[in-house]
Order: sequence, then C-alpha cells, then structure tokens
Amino acid sequence: MIWLALSLGGVAFAFWLAFAGVRQAFLDVPGEDRTYLDRPPTFYRLTWPLIQLVTFHTASLLSVRYRQRKQVELKAAGLDFTLGAEQFFSGKIVAALIAMLAVAIAYSPLGMAPPFVLAFIGGLGFMLPDLWLKDEKQRRHQQILKALPFYLDIVTLGIESGLNLTGALGKAAEKLPENPLKYELGRTLRDIRAGRSRAEALRSLADRLQIPAISSLVSAMVAADKQGASLGPILRAQAEQRRSERFLRAEKMAMEAPVKMLFPLIAFIFPCTFVVLAFPIVMKFLQEGLL
Repeated sequence: MIWLALSLGGVAFAFWLAFAGVRQAFLDVPGEDRTYLDRPPTFYRLTWPLIQLVTFHTASLLSVRYRQRKQVELKAAGLDFTLGAEQFFSGKIVAALIAMLAVAIAYSPLGMAPPFVLAFIGGLGFMLPDLWLKDEKQRRHQQILKALPFYLDIVTLGIESGLNLTGALGKAAEKLPENPLKYELGRTLRDIRAGRSRAEALRSLADRLQIPAISSLVSAMVAADKQGASLGPILRAQAEQRRSERFLRAEKMAMEAPVKMLFPLIAFIFPCTFVVLAFPIVMKFLQEGLL
C-alpha cells in the first residue's frame, strides 16, 4: 500500500513538474502590443500562444532572404499588419505538429502510427499555410482586378471635373464598396497625408500588391504627373484596357473549365454511371444463370 502511494505521488509530482515547466516556457515569451495590428486569421488566433512560443525559440533561425520573401507575400495578401514572417513560419510548424498529433490519436486504437505516415502528414501540415497564403493572395488579386475598371472610371470623372489626382483618389475610395482595393487606396492616401510624396505612395502601392496591371497604372500616373500631362485620357485608356483584360480572363476561365472538369468526370461521375448501368445487366445475367 505504501509503495502504491509513493508511486502515485511520484507520478503526480512528475506531472506537476511538467506542467510547471510548460507554464514557465509560455511565461518566458515576451508580450506583443497588437493595438494597431489586425486580428490574426482563425487558425493563428486559436493557436496564438503556441505560435508565440515557437516564434520566440525559432525566429533567430530564419534567414534574412526568407523573411524578406515571405514579407512580400504577406503584403500582397494584405496580411502585413496581421502576421510577421517569423509568426507565419511558426504557424507552419504548429500546423505540422497538430496534424501529426491528430494522426497519432486516430491510430491509437491500432497501436503506434507508422513513422512514414507521421512524416507524410506532418509534411502536408507544414505546407498548408503556404497553400492558404497563395489562395488568399490570388483571391485578393482577383477582387482588386474586378474592381479596378470602375475605380478608374471614378478617378477619371473626378479629374475631368477639376479635382487633382489626390482628391480624385479620395473620391474614388469613398465611392468604392468594401473590398481590398478600397483598403489599399485608403492606405495610399494615408501615406500621402503623412508626408510622403504622391509618386512614392503610388510606387509603394504597386510594390505591395505585386500586380502587373497596378504597376502599369502607377507607372503611367507617375509619368503623366511628372510631365504635367493630362491624366484624364490616360486613365480612360487604362480603364478600357483593364476592362478588356477582365473580359479575356473570363474567356480564358470559360475555356479552361472543360479541362478542369475532366478529372472529376473520369474519377467520380463516370464510375458511378457505369455502376448504375451495369447493375441491371449483371442481375439479369445472374437470373439467367450466365454468371
């Protein structure tokens, strides 16, 4: 009886030491002031204490080149005021650990999960944040390109009615519905009000978005503003070009649809159709004794 009590006490003490160590590890992580930052995405928000812990211990391992490249991608996805490159990388590690833990729990009734399965699932979990970031970037770019022609029409009307470029940009930002383009325009206008030159603020917009259409538009606006040329015809031509490009993108997507539908048809729809058609034939053969 005494040995049982000692064993239970030792186990409880070991659990207490483990809990105290984990608690102290979280307490050692310095706090972060997020007063002027956006809310993290759902996954990062749910695992934020763990991500902060991993960031505290792994941030120094990241190369400067990786941080710069990932920061550019986060800016293009509109997440530069939400996550840093170090926090994004920590999210990849946490996603891999959670994926491996889920597989280990699912395998627990059958025993220990095979190492190659854990490694494969962990690799998939490690890649998921990159795929999510790529999808966010593409979705945001599509929304911006969709709203761009209407925005250029509003800016052109403002300039032709006597406003300068900054005033026309402000009017366009007011008239636009809520979308990423309105957010980026507001950010550009805040940069101008903060003291940056109009050309620098526009170039910063092009650098953030990494969209060829925006880069071409900014180059035309900066060149016309520098030379003192009339912006109305230039912006109207840009609007027509962006509208033509949007039509061509829609036409391209329509032509790609049959090719994209080919794999689901072959893998899922055709087998089900063949089963439905073959079932009465097989049953007839069985009744006739041919099978």
